[in-house]
Amino acid sequence: MHNPILIANYFLTKSFQTGKEITPMKLVKLVYIAHGWHLGLYNSPLINEPVQAWKYGPVIGSVYHAFKDYSNYPITQYAPLPDQESLSPGLKQFLDRIWEVYSKFDGLQLSTMTHQPNTPWDIVWNKEGGKAKRAVIIGTDVITEHYKSKMNDNAAAESAAI
Repeated sequence: MHNPILIANYFLTKSFQTGKEITPMKLVKLVYIAHGWHLGLYNSPLINEPVQAWKYGPVIGSVYHAFKDYSNYPITQYAPLPDQESLSPGLKQFLDRIWEVYSKFDGLQLSTMTHQPNTPWDIVWNKEGGKAKRAVIIGTDVITEHYKSKMNDNAAAESAAI
């Protein structure tokens, strides 16, 4: 498991290299989606922080707080990392594929994807009473099950090509 800021900073590197702007909302959703696909494919969490269900979707708190000052504007700098953790070549390849598939969407489009009926956020927020509380944890098991079902759906597997 990795610090979510490390994953966020990797996506920022991709953004800076390609010129595709990335806002805080888009970055939070990319980290979440990468975490979800990692759980679905490998039965292993990508990040070492729980995902929370907030009013506007699944959120990784540390990523949100590190970049919230950018508001709806493109991020221009990396967040500081507390340790010297690095990513393996295999994990970089995985994240590159996530970037390739999902970077074409803006933050609102990614948010819409994570708000669909029967997504982990919808299950926790709408069906399990999360909206009555603040920052409810979306269980790893719920995220894993969702992304495994996406893998089993041929159309989704082809669109993600993972």
